[in-house]
Amino acid sequence: MFLSGTLLNVATVLIGTTIGLLAGGRLPPRMQESLTTGTGFFTVVLGISMAMRIFTDPAALPGHDLAILAALLVGVAVGELLRLHDGLEWLGGWFERRLARGEEARPSRIAEGFITASLVFCVGPLTILGSLQNGLTGDTTLLATKSMLDFVTSIAFAAALGPGVYLSVLTILVVQGGVSGGAFLLTDVMDAPTILAITAAGGIILLGVALRLLDLKAVRVANFLPALVLAPIFARVADLVRGWLG
Repeated sequence: MFLSGTLLNVATVLIGTTIGLLAGGRLPPRMQESLTTGTGFFTVVLGISMAMRIFTDPAALPGHDLAILAALLVGVAVGELLRLHDGLEWLGGWFERRLARGEEARPSRIAEGFITASLVFCVGPLTILGSLQNGLTGDTTLLATKSMLDFVTSIAFAAALGPGVYLSVLTILVVQGGVSGGAFLLTDVMDAPTILAITAAGGIILLGVALRLLDLKAVRVANFLPALVLAPIFARVADLVRGWLG
């Protein structure tokens, strides 16, 4: 079943979030703050390791680094015009108002958990590679590995950021399920350079998530998401330009 790995991932995130919420309610604010900081540190390392592949991976070619930069700049311009981050925060706030049931609402907290968890769980090489592997062959090995990582991360996220992490399963279903379901259409497109470009752009976007978690800068992270689509396109353009120039 091409959705088996995605459903496993959803289950682990739901369980991990529940554990995190139960533990978080018994943790003092100082401990929750430290958990958020620790998660921020991990996100920095993960983002840097992903972004640096554009310089170290054998699939990277001259000009791909500038293509990633161009994709980020054009992508965030598109995201700002479309106000993607505002839209996701509105969605998080909408869920918060439905869940609050008359209690003091904190839309920003729900939105923060939703956006942060969605980006961390769905931006990365395991998301793409695992979903393709599951969709094409039925093998869930990579997504099972990702599920275990997301299980641990969801505990920390939920303890620090609250129930908004639950909503990230919707993103997992749409992103991973969509890639797995359409894998047969993407076979000729998702080659090593394409995956590398998406991975590198995703790593830089994760650094924006880390800045938010560490309370250093309120980056409108979701506005950078169009870069994930533009990065492989710009990398192909860089290859063509390099070919024309000899």
